[in-house]
Amino acid sequence: MTLRTPLIAGCLVVAAGWAIAQRLEDTEHVPLDHKAILYGETPNTDPVARLQQRLNKGEVTLTYQAGGLGYLPSLLKLLDVNVDSQVLVFAQTSAQSARISPRRPRAIYFNDNVSVGFVQDGEVLELTTLDPKQGVILYTLDAEKRAKPAFESRTDCLECHQGPHTLGVPGLVVSSQYRNPDDTTVLHGGSGYVTDDRTPLGVRWGGWYVTGTVGKQSHLGNMVTDPVSPSGDYIKDGLNRTSLGDLFDTSRYLAPTSDIVALMTLEHQTRMTNLIVRLGWDTRIAIADGKLDQSKAALDLDVEDMVTYMLFANEAEIDGQIKGVSTFTKTFVDRGPRDKKGRSLRDFDLEKRLFRYPLSYMIYSAAFDAMPDVARKLVYQRLYDVLTGKDADPKFARLSADDRRNILEIVRDTKTNMPSYWTASAKSTP
Repeated sequence: MTLRTPLIAGCLVVAAGWAIAQRLEDTEHVPLDHKAILYGETPNTDPVARLQQRLNKGEVTLTYQAGGLGYLPSLLKLLDVNVDSQVLVFAQTSAQSARISPRRPRAIYFNDNVSVGFVQDGEVLELTTLDPKQGVILYTLDAEKRAKPAFESRTDCLECHQGPHTLGVPGLVVSSQYRNPDDTTVLHGGSGYVTDDRTPLGVRWGGWYVTGTVGKQSHLGNMVTDPVSPSGDYIKDGLNRTSLGDLFDTSRYLAPTSDIVALMTLEHQTRMTNLIVRLGWDTRIAIADGKLDQSKAALDLDVEDMVTYMLFANEAEIDGQIKGVSTFTKTFVDRGPRDKKGRSLRDFDLEKRLFRYPLSYMIYSAAFDAMPDVARKLVYQRLYDVLTGKDADPKFARLSADDRRNILEIVRDTKTNMPSYWTASAKSTP
């Protein structure tokens, strides 16, 4: 089976080559075969590659579960992915689109480094994983029971997993698909747009199921035309759903939910991941080509995009309490480090913004730490200048003095190998 469609979202195509651009989204492809990258040739050290090594050595076993779930429960456990992260998408945006519909949505489970896609009666499980140096790697695992189950790396998936929507590097994307009440399907590559935490809630989640409450706010989740219904009635009560049981058979999945907080977290994480990979690759290429000085302006743009996003400077406003219906809101928070006062960058707000302390938790990721030193130092310096008030760029005006002080204190307590100026006396804190 050749997978030529994305595991998380539709494929958007914009004509552009790899070059210095004012916007990272203007880049079609960063060269995979560059000597500093050699994507697909360099041995991977991502979580799936490490799991395969353990399987080969007989240290662990993938258990097959009857009843349609196959290797999924065992795989999630071995990859440390919680079931409560489950989100469900019924837009046909997978290579297995013929098996996906509002009655049979695709399930996605994720943690900071891995996502696993499950389709009922599918041929494969679809996996994406974050390698500290190589970035996003794509795999499949045959759904049929095997004597020796093995993951297959899928560089062919990059036809849709690399492009402007992934910032030119192999990456991930969440999209909102337009759904016409006169249509019963949204084929892969159909109309849609990339969403992340900057996207207003009102246009998010077309083609997705969403469980959770948003008060009087609106979104496009749960809006489907039911192809089973003779009348083709358009389901309009998509908001504030806490159950999906009347829409499809939820017993076929590991959880009955498609948690809104999990979905919002996944949206943030996908773009943050792509930004980390892009800055790392651009810097490695500049160093290998001996053009670090000439590339400074371009790298500064990369850094600015990353820091702006890390600090949620353009985050869409939330107007009222958002509540999920699974345990994700608790278990996600429990995964992160806490400072001396018990605070974490993973703490949610969900009334005015996604996180209580607006600095991306992906600063702790192995991929962030694996960026070339020069790139990481640029990010640290830019973050520090903004958080201490040395740089008063108005685009960061939403960060209050308390926000800046709290973030500085949390990072000082929880992040290792920081520049010495970050760990200096708190007297410099705003």
